[in-house]
Amino acid sequence: MNPLEDISSIGDFFYGVWINFLSVLPTILFAIAILIIGMLLSKLTIKLMSKALEKTKADITIAKFLKSAVQIVLYVLIITVVLSILGVPTASIIAVIGTAGVAIGLALQNSLSNLAGGFLILFSKPFRVGSYIKTNGEEGTVDCINILYTRLITYDNRVVYIPNGMAANAVCINYNEMDFRRIDHTLSISYEEDFERARASVLKALEKDKQVIFAGDKAPFVMISCQNTSGIDITVRVWCKTENYWDVYYNSINNIRRQFIEDNISVPYNQLDVHIKND
Repeated sequence: MNPLEDISSIGDFFYGVWINFLSVLPTILFAIAILIIGMLLSKLTIKLMSKALEKTKADITIAKFLKSAVQIVLYVLIITVVLSILGVPTASIIAVIGTAGVAIGLALQNSLSNLAGGFLILFSKPFRVGSYIKTNGEEGTVDCINILYTRLITYDNRVVYIPNGMAANAVCINYNEMDFRRIDHTLSISYEEDFERARASVLKALEKDKQVIFAGDKAPFVMISCQNTSGIDITVRVWCKTENYWDVYYNSINNIRRQFIEDNISVPYNQLDVHIKND
């Protein structure tokens, strides 16, 4: 074999590769340009969509969910257009997407369940961004509802991610959906104490907090609920606006305690009477 012929063949091969590369280079550059422009347009679309949703005062939960969904759809369209420019037949792209969709659907059944759960949460609205809820053994403020997960911020600043499928199918307690909430306390006074005097002391303590509601059927409730072995239990029910719940909860306990001390209201202590019998 002639070395010169081998060198010539190799040169012809690389020359052919170079010529082919130059012939497809404009298409590749055009595809890259379309990809960049498509990404920029998708970001612009999401930005305009956000402003439009803000103007319409749409629910923040729906707004975030829609933006996530539209962004994914736009990315799929951009990739499809770029592959078409590179010469990949559209029918083949659709077939690949369909096949991939079926395969992904079988592999990610739980994720699809979470996706469906996200739509159920979106339309049934058991809670929304900003709601304080308890579900699946966790409670906290809803920070974000994504396509697959709901993110909670707990009272001690932990972040909890709950799959939407579980959040949509589990029992959910929404603590701040209503405008007003009731606070229940159980107090104890000794048997020697006069209930009416203790009741007046409780009401006097509650009057010190302007956030406690005294009007109509939401006026404070103070009644005897049980006679225990060491004292009398008093149930105290107080209404307030939902956003004031924790302030009223702790203020009412502290105010009642101070008022009991001021009015000399006696409270029971655990005690044991021992009787010694001499035979």
